[in-house]
Amino acid sequence: MPVVRLIPSLSCIPAADWDALHDGGNPFVCHAFLCGLELTGCLRPSWGWTPHHLTLWQGDELVAAAPGYLKDNSHGEFVFDHAWAHAYARYGQDYFPKWLCAVPYSPVTGPRLLARDDAGRLALLRAMQGLVESEQLSSAHVNFPLPGEDALFPRDWLPRLDVQYHWRNPGRWRTFDDYLAAMDHKHRKNIRQERAKVCRAGIELRTIHGDEAGEAELEAMHGFYLKTFDDYGNSPALTPEFIGHLARTMPRSLVMFMAFDGAVPVAAALCLRGGDTLYGRYWGGENLPGLHFETCYYQGIDYCLREGLARFEPGAQGEHKVARGFLPALVHSRHWIADPAFREALARWCGEEAMSVRRYAADIGRHSPFRAVDACVEGVSSNQTQP
Repeated sequence: MPVVRLIPSLSCIPAADWDALHDGGNPFVCHAFLCGLELTGCLRPSWGWTPHHLTLWQGDELVAAAPGYLKDNSHGEFVFDHAWAHAYARYGQDYFPKWLCAVPYSPVTGPRLLARDDAGRLALLRAMQGLVESEQLSSAHVNFPLPGEDALFPRDWLPRLDVQYHWRNPGRWRTFDDYLAAMDHKHRKNIRQERAKVCRAGIELRTIHGDEAGEAELEAMHGFYLKTFDDYGNSPALTPEFIGHLARTMPRSLVMFMAFDGAVPVAAALCLRGGDTLYGRYWGGENLPGLHFETCYYQGIDYCLREGLARFEPGAQGEHKVARGFLPALVHSRHWIADPAFREALARWCGEEAMSVRRYAADIGRHSPFRAVDACVEGVSSNQTQP
């Protein structure tokens, strides 16, 4: 039987051993990304993030792993369980600490049970339940697993659903005009008008990969990131050292769309590129007409079309994305609640929530900007598992 070891830092594990457990198609589970968060000051116990990675070993060989963290709050998770914590408190019980398997600050679906086969993934799930028991935690949580992983969870792991908005190329779009041609007249016209405003303002957009970025561009990107968080009254977690780390260690995965007014950068969006998907993560910039949509959405779509990427996931939330071709897609999470009474009560809650989420997604999907013949381009994916 594999031996369970809990690892306090990914720097304890060689990058090649960790990365051998996944196919490299999702940049967020790469050793460089996860370890970089730890080494550059993005994760701090005072912010609720204590690395506590679950690993399985056969002798000296790492055979399975799950990126994990002890959490004493729910900051930066994007699967909201505040009501659960309040319910525990009302009954005089502690919801925190809990254990979370996820990528910090990243509501991105991807591999969570890193193993070479389903037997290894099931062993990880058993080890998670054992971890909750041995460390007397309230619960274990796995946020944004792949649909194939989600199907492996036993029934007593509570399922939750949420909605994001994704762009997907049905395979026949080669240019931005092909994409626009699939839309009805109103939405096609609106997008062209938004792009024209940026053009008339004399703004130049450039695509900059990590190995093409100088210190000035990286500093500007981090500055825009800070501005957005300050505008919304949130606390930024990513450090300039982390942005530089991505540029050095994941040079072709880091993609920035940067807007310039002459030589001066006025906006930027930071994305990560996976095997067939572009992931939009952070944005910031001046309040110029159309600039947000151009930098965050249209540049990314253009990039996917040029590079042959099938999907563009621009981040959580935002019904305004629908009018620009990002349609509803269900995302998943799973939750092991140690207390049987709470587990039973929360199971009913999760069932009701799932029905509400599905109704919401179906309703939003009916507002697709695509013409009837293209209405099935994107939506609530038919291959998503039921709760």
